[in-house]
Amino acid sequence: MSRRKRHEQHEEHENHERWLVTYADMVTLLMVLFIVMFAMSQVDQKKFNALKEGLAAGFGQSTSIQDGSSSILDQPGEAAAEPIAPSKFAVDVKQVQAATTSATSKAIAEHDQAQADLKYSEAKAEVDRLKELLKRLHAALAAHGLEDDVQATIDNRGLVLSMVSRHVVFEPNLATLTDRGRLLVDTLAPVLRDLPDPLEIDGHTNQAKGKPEFYASDWDLSAARAVTVLRHLNEVDHVPAGRLTASAFGHTKPLVDPSKPGSQEVNKRVDIVVLSSLPSDTRALIEDVLKKTPKGPGAQGGLS
Repeated sequence: MSRRKRHEQHEEHENHERWLVTYADMVTLLMVLFIVMFAMSQVDQKKFNALKEGLAAGFGQSTSIQDGSSSILDQPGEAAAEPIAPSKFAVDVKQVQAATTSATSKAIAEHDQAQADLKYSEAKAEVDRLKELLKRLHAALAAHGLEDDVQATIDNRGLVLSMVSRHVVFEPNLATLTDRGRLLVDTLAPVLRDLPDPLEIDGHTNQAKGKPEFYASDWDLSAARAVTVLRHLNEVDHVPAGRLTASAFGHTKPLVDPSKPGSQEVNKRVDIVVLSSLPSDTRALIEDVLKKTPKGPGAQGGLS
């Protein structure tokens, strides 16, 4: 019994021929590979030509791809379906550019027109505001019988109030306000003081020959007259100094043709200009607005 147990405990012999199985599998796979490659290398020329001509007919091209080929179709180049012409889907770059340019130009034109309409509306609103201001000034002057002493004009600067009193605002060769001149300024001041607009005081002389008696030139006299009115508005009527400026024009800007009778009394004056705060390109439209709207009282000319 012990001998049998010892015999059963011996290990089995190792199989040294197992590599033959792996080798046989590899050879089989190589054979299959070569068979497949050989099958792929055999081209049916007839079927290839049929495929070639069918594709050509479908795309509307010639049925001949290579020299010596033949068509199996009765009418080569034709197909049951309408050929797909690549040109139908081609993008015309110039046409696209032209359309883009046209659209851009139209958008720019519409934007410019909108801006122009907006500026015109702002200019019209400014004209309406200045006309309302003239009504207030007219009422104040009429209460003192002074409506004929001021000539009002609306232009691209704003509202121009020319003190042209024929009852004399300034004595000849002098820059001192007369009693009527002071009353005129004091009547205008309460309305002007309540405005937010800056005020420009412009001094003028008439066109009489020779230099003024008490001043070196017409420039000096016109400047003195502007400063006189400015100081009266500020020191007596309490118009804020920050809103006031003075300018002198001498005899260079007559209000009335100097050759006309009585013009020298009118051209010797001071203008109080209510300066519009609109941008310059918008203010330039004020005169266009005035031409297209009826001339109301005080829009241009006397306040009476």
